[in-house]
Amino acid sequence: MVRFFGKASGKVDDKGRVVLPAIFRDAMVRGGSEDMTLVVKKNVQQQCLDLFPYEEWVRRSELVLEKTDPELNTEDALFWTKYNDGVFTIVPDGKLGRLNIPSELLESAGITKEVVFGGVGYKLQIWDAEAHKANLLSDEQFKSTATRLSERK
Repeated sequence: MVRFFGKASGKVDDKGRVVLPAIFRDAMVRGGSEDMTLVVKKNVQQQCLDLFPYEEWVRRSELVLEKTDPELNTEDALFWTKYNDGVFTIVPDGKLGRLNIPSELLESAGITKEVVFGGVGYKLQIWDAEAHKANLLSDEQFKSTATRLSERK
């Protein structure tokens, strides 16, 4: 199972490609995802992109689908269509590990040049560097949330 931890920065080139940092390529190999097939999509809750190993994307999608009935429920059908809109499969090129991210996704996340890759366990997030700084919780917000979570049983 692939797990991503840490942070790395990069740059988008003129063709919309960004190099997948070696630390995360290595994590995929260690986690048994050597074919490097990835799924990229706009994050549902934040202005960034999500990058999943293909197997994790399938697993997560099945969890979402279990909670919906797009065949019989109109609202669920509309949700499921939107959830899958703008989902792309990509494979890093063999030489440098470059990812060719569709321009519509880069634009939707406000990504222009400088990016931050953030490992959040089961996926990577790709942020515009400035947006990443602006969206981090403050230390006080982090402590408050940690306290609240610790009270759950």
